[in-house]
Amino acid sequence: MGEMKEAIEQVMEMLKLMSKEQPQSMRCFKEFMDTVLKEGNLDTKTKELIAVATAITARCKYCIAIHVNKALKAGATKEEILEAASVAILMGGGPAMTYVVEVKKALEEFSGDA
Repeated sequence: MGEMKEAIEQVMEMLKLMSKEQPQSMRCFKEFMDTVLKEGNLDTKTKELIAVATAITARCKYCIAIHVNKALKAGATKEEILEAASVAILMGGGPAMTYVVEVKKALEEFSGDA
């Protein structure tokens, strides 16, 4: 299993634990997440590209793995994901730029492209 797929698996294991230990909080969080990411004025692909950029500026490897994967599944191209990454660099500077390494890893794992 690749590093980014393993990161997603680790998050899923943590979510299972938290759902068991904190069911009401996690149920509310999942409901909020589902509501935010549901197609509305913005389509799912656009929302996932925003999530990729936000994950980069938040410096969250796990979030990057999850949202690059979801963006690809929603139909985003490598070029669109990298353009979203460039917006993250604009907003987050040099530290955000270093997290594009994680985006590259995710693209390689989930699409065979980089």
